[in-house]
Amino acid sequence: MKPELGVCYYPEHWPEEMWAEDAARMVEIGLTWVRIGEFAWNRMEPSPGDLQFDWLDRAIEVLGTAGLKVVLGTPTATPPRWMLDKHPAMLAVDAQGQPRKFGSRRHYCFSHQGYIAECERIARIMGDRYGHNPHIAAWQIDNEYGCHETTVSYSQPALQAFRRWLADQYGSVEVLNAAWGNVFWAMEYDSFDQIDLPNLTVTEPNPAHVLAFRRFSSDQVAVFNKVQVDVLRPLTDAPLLHNYMGRILDFDHFKVGEDLDIATLDSYPIGFLSDRLEADEAHKTAFLQQGDPDMQAFHHDLYRAVGRGRWWVMEQQPGPVNWAPYNPAPLPGMVRLWSLEAVAHGAEVVSYFRWRQAPFGQEQMHAGLLTPNNAPAPALAEARQTAGDLAGLGAVTQTQADVAILFDYASDWAWTTQPQGAGFNYFRLVFSAYRALRRAGFSVDILSASQTPETGYKLILAPGLATLDDKAEQHLSDLTLYGPRSGAITRDFQIPKTRPGLTELNCEVELVETLPPNIRREVVGGGAAQHWIDHLSGNAPDLLSYANGASALKGENGIWYLSGFPDEVLWDRVISMAAQEVGLTLHPLPAGLRRRETEQHVFLINYTSAPVSWNGHEIDACDVLILKKDAPEEG
Repeated sequence: MKPELGVCYYPEHWPEEMWAEDAARMVEIGLTWVRIGEFAWNRMEPSPGDLQFDWLDRAIEVLGTAGLKVVLGTPTATPPRWMLDKHPAMLAVDAQGQPRKFGSRRHYCFSHQGYIAECERIARIMGDRYGHNPHIAAWQIDNEYGCHETTVSYSQPALQAFRRWLADQYGSVEVLNAAWGNVFWAMEYDSFDQIDLPNLTVTEPNPAHVLAFRRFSSDQVAVFNKVQVDVLRPLTDAPLLHNYMGRILDFDHFKVGEDLDIATLDSYPIGFLSDRLEADEAHKTAFLQQGDPDMQAFHHDLYRAVGRGRWWVMEQQPGPVNWAPYNPAPLPGMVRLWSLEAVAHGAEVVSYFRWRQAPFGQEQMHAGLLTPNNAPAPALAEARQTAGDLAGLGAVTQTQADVAILFDYASDWAWTTQPQGAGFNYFRLVFSAYRALRRAGFSVDILSASQTPETGYKLILAPGLATLDDKAEQHLSDLTLYGPRSGAITRDFQIPKTRPGLTELNCEVELVETLPPNIRREVVGGGAAQHWIDHLSGNAPDLLSYANGASALKGENGIWYLSGFPDEVLWDRVISMAAQEVGLTLHPLPAGLRRRETEQHVFLINYTSAPVSWNGHEIDACDVLILKKDAPEEG
């Protein structure tokens, strides 16, 4: 598939006489897609039943006639003020019992049946009107589920829905009491109607209760999404998609993605570096205006899996954003680099947010391709350059990687519920493994841990998976690396009698301990573990040991178990050992350089602010070198 570029546009923000000029200018710089409509409910329906779609008809016609393919968003992320008057109980409620009030966006509870019915109604109206419009080439459902911590709600509608969900899951309250271990602290219930939401308790609530509520909250997102999917499917042949955010783990994106055709990512590399990535100050300074070299790639690979091979970047950062603690401008070349990196990981479309910077509202400091006064912003030239790059690149086809990581949203919910140590975090652990594979020059697939992995992988990493089922005893690849903390609980947050995946290895976890940040357990030969240590026993051979003689890595018969949270040196050692075990060739890369392989190309991506030499190639600062596969990778 040949990748394309697009942009997010808000015709309701600008005088109608500007629309045609804007559309022509988009086409002139090489854009072919435009997303509209996702925040415009009040303009579509300014009062209940007063439908005003003429302006949207004209906007779609102007954009489509200019040659742009339109992504039309359902506007359900921004219910208008009259909606609250009609459904006063629709607001989400935070853990302190305070309503998430009107005045910004995403102010709804996923469990409110009245609001769900309103979303179904507006989706049907739009589908009837535009389902076969020749200019509508895709539909976006809602916008950024989970953004602003809006997945979990402690409202009365959520409470009633949670009780129904529990009754469906467990069948009887006696089964629930046993599964949750409610004999502890005399927490048994006599009926489902006695069960409250797990907030405002004296000390921490039962972790089984919390994990069940997190699973329920995730399921509510999938149900909410499916309501609109089911409305639109019979009314349009265009693909349905949703735009996910980076490091939003509150709901299972794989489950939501099962009902959609395409997964899309809102990619903000500099914002993510500042706002949602743990790193030391030296690292954040070195990549202040570029973003972390692995954060975007991780999400590219994740959403390629969520979309079952089809994914886009729906919002690509083009300049300073407005929402991070600090908002520096990208270095020259970075907008093009981010775009080409997404293409290297399989993005069908890269769409910039936004066309023109808004002079009003909460996002008025968020840069676009144009300034509020309609002058070119720095990213405009890079978007044009990227369009030229793609025109000469041709098709970019993904191939199955040799290595993969199993990823599991429920593991994050579990370890957030009971981290056991302030330094332990599921995303950090998985991301550290991903970084190590990337430093070694590997392309990586990310797989859902709740689905049966595809075969053909030489190496699969499964760090920190909270729950392992019987399929963990199967050989998922030539070598599967578990740990630390893998298989530590059941689905109902009880310690299992044996850990699936470890019995065949003849390995047991006898004790766990967590360490403060300044404490490390050194490994013989180099590297150390931190944050979390599993004390291992059993007859499986020790492949690595701590300085005190305890096992750091056990393994045989295609299964390895890593007992601690590795630092970078230890991760690099383990990946090198695993690669040698399964016959993979390492491609060690200098700091900030990353390598991505497709069927036709090898992309060398330089995130640093200085030129980098590797394998006889010179890659300029903030640049991408694309090598044809039929040419030698060594220069």
